[in-house]
Amino acid sequence: MLKRKLAFFMMLGLLVIAMVGCSSAETEQGQEQETENSDNEQEEVNEEAGNEEVEINYYSFSASPNYEEELDQIIEAFEEKYPHITVKKELAAYDDYFTKLQTQIAGGNAPDVFELNYENFVQYASRGTLADLTDYIEEDEEFDPSQLNQQAFEAYQYDGKQYGMVESFSNVLTFYNKDLFDEAGLDYPTAEWTWEDELEAAQQLTNPDENVWGTYAPTTMNEFYKIAAQNGGKIFNDDGSVAINSEENLEALTYMVEKVTNHGVTPSPADMSGQSPEDLFLNGQLAVLHTGIWMFGAFADAPFEWDVALEAGNTQKAHHFFANGLAVSADTEKQEAAYKFASFMSASQEVAEIRINSSWELPAISDQSVLGPYLEQTPPENREAVFEALDTLVMPPVIAEWSRISDATNEEFEKALYEEQSPEETLNRLESEYNDILN
Repeated sequence: MLKRKLAFFMMLGLLVIAMVGCSSAETEQGQEQETENSDNEQEEVNEEAGNEEVEINYYSFSASPNYEEELDQIIEAFEEKYPHITVKKELAAYDDYFTKLQTQIAGGNAPDVFELNYENFVQYASRGTLADLTDYIEEDEEFDPSQLNQQAFEAYQYDGKQYGMVESFSNVLTFYNKDLFDEAGLDYPTAEWTWEDELEAAQQLTNPDENVWGTYAPTTMNEFYKIAAQNGGKIFNDDGSVAINSEENLEALTYMVEKVTNHGVTPSPADMSGQSPEDLFLNGQLAVLHTGIWMFGAFADAPFEWDVALEAGNTQKAHHFFANGLAVSADTEKQEAAYKFASFMSASQEVAEIRINSSWELPAISDQSVLGPYLEQTPPENREAVFEALDTLVMPPVIAEWSRISDATNEEFEKALYEEQSPEETLNRLESEYNDILN
């Protein structure tokens, strides 16, 4: 009898265990099903809202090499605002950037969103490689074009449509080593300086025995169109015809070249031995350097005192105005997500503050309260010159064949620097080459 009872209870125990196991399995299965249903519902909601998971590729030159950390901060802030969008960045130095970009576009492998400076924008917009962002902007309740500097915003329009979102602007000033000026007993550069004033100071500041030069500006097209403007010259006439070979331009090119070949106040390509002019300035080997305000951060810890001033002119003042923006590939299937990133880079206050705090160019926003802290930072002391230079800005002469024009110009200028041809011969050759390119 006892054995029967024990057997009965053992069978009952096993039955209870089995029932509990079944109940547990059913519960787990129900929970899994509930979770799956919830995920599916959320996925459907995201898809309905256009928030499906997406990764976009972003290609940039302005973050390299000094601002990669700041770009990472921006991407992190963007992904926090748009958690369904992941941004994968790729950086390249400016000198290599456009060659790689053209290769990617030609190979059908363009980035979803990429940087374009104003000089090259028309070249890409005119060839149908950029997405029209006009409708995205009109439907974007968070973006208002009045948030931005209108000249900079409209710079990225072509044929009445918006093909890019301006992100920043910058200009070029006279950077000078105050210690070298003090040692030479010279007054610092002023807003009234002329070419003659700069040349005279550079001759006194140059010390060949110490490998110190008085001044440096690149002899390239990007520098030349501004120097020409400082002398009343221009590259093209208002009707688009070639105006490179003029007396004003000849005087400007002669001034640029002879600082190297005749006066010896600017290092030649051989003197530089592959070093950048910015490196020479940091090494204390350049008394004056004409470069962009994007170098403020890189020069912040220079081992000497330095400041900036407006650039010298000849018959008039003229200062660069550079704008960088983001464009979206016409071929990408991720245009909406790419536009969101371009718009964020353009008008977000978070991005503006990151740029200002790091002196990474200037955000193109029009809110002066955001720009205020920029003027309070040092060095340099004379940050007001950044905004004063806007009164005499000169825009690059943008045409669809700008890259070919620039490359041809730089090649001919290099021959002049090596004294293989005179400035006059250089402009004669360029006049012919420009007409061949444009006709």
